[in-house]
Amino acid sequence: MISSLRGMNDILEENYERFTHFINTATNIAQKYGFHFIETPLLEETALFKRSVGESSDIVGKEMYQFIDKGENDVCLRPEGTAGVVRAFIQKKLDKAGGTHRYFYHGSMFRYERPQKGRLRQFHQFGVESFGVESVYEDAAMIMMAADILLACGIGYRLQLNSLGDSNCMPPYKENLVNFVTKLEDKICEDCVRRVATNPIRVLDCKNSTCQDLYATAPKLINNLCSTCQDDFDKLKKILDANSIAYEINTNLVRGLDYYSKTAFEFVSDDIGSQSAIAGGGRYDRLVEFLDGRPTPAVGFAMGIERLMELIQMPEVKREGYYIGAMDDEAVDLVMNLAHKKRQTDKTTIDYKAKNLKNHLKGADKANARFCCVIGTDELENGTIWIKDLEEKIENKIPIMEF
Repeated sequence: MISSLRGMNDILEENYERFTHFINTATNIAQKYGFHFIETPLLEETALFKRSVGESSDIVGKEMYQFIDKGENDVCLRPEGTAGVVRAFIQKKLDKAGGTHRYFYHGSMFRYERPQKGRLRQFHQFGVESFGVESVYEDAAMIMMAADILLACGIGYRLQLNSLGDSNCMPPYKENLVNFVTKLEDKICEDCVRRVATNPIRVLDCKNSTCQDLYATAPKLINNLCSTCQDDFDKLKKILDANSIAYEINTNLVRGLDYYSKTAFEFVSDDIGSQSAIAGGGRYDRLVEFLDGRPTPAVGFAMGIERLMELIQMPEVKREGYYIGAMDDEAVDLVMNLAHKKRQTDKTTIDYKAKNLKNHLKGADKANARFCCVIGTDELENGTIWIKDLEEKIENKIPIMEF
């Protein structure tokens, strides 16, 4: 027997219902915020992620599904969604068109890492990206949208905020941080030693408990912001306060990707174990320029759907539509024709096999249909159809034409 690859799961039955409920809910909310759907390829040039996510990141350094294709191109399966959307934005010359461009997407991402609960090698993200708006009000709107999606799915959360500064306040802060971490070089993990040389701020994101204890007294960027970044961060907090969105400041929140600046945020859950982040994002004003586009302010977020699956509160499912079945072989063709016509206006399930009434009622229950509709010998002779309303427990026979 051939099984699925490790860390790549099927989505069936109950999980499928939860999955589609989340996608439909998130899509509806994103559209209410004025965002439009975008689809980017699963396969991209490896250089795209090396230049955007950053070679210092674990994603590029350890986790990408990378290979040389038959055309000798260095390609990989996308490990995250933002870089592909930015590539499309530049390729379509939208960076030169000006104005505001807002997109949402959902689909598979791939990272070769150790599979565990809520973390797979093929996983799904829902994300949004906004281009052309420099105002911190757009940062707040991103946070509000993410909160709306989680609440609409019945998911509780804690919102964590930080500011990563900009090109004015980040360089001197990095220098201070490097000086601090260098003195601990013989005590920190190998990953942090590597990060000091590539992207020092990411040491703060280390999951090693020993490193976290050592960094407790590290200099905090939030205490070293320039006036512009400080004003933006204060304004963001004021907007969230005015809209009753609670938050906590996490000075070690740097996100896992190199392209973030200024606002960084994560939604975390206490109900899924150690991997507590369920959504996150922030501002990445430099990324379009990094990928050879015209400098364009941008902000967005993404949600890992598998992380959310067990947390989603499903709405009560009401019976809907019709189940149509035949009690005799002679009625199957008529049942097929009726089902085809009925589907023009209503959800309709059909069973092609002739069965007794008891089994058809079971089939209607399994399909969660509101009406069980059956045609047997008597109905064929009389041009009628037997119908039972499974909610009201009322049954009746009516002419087929009326049906």
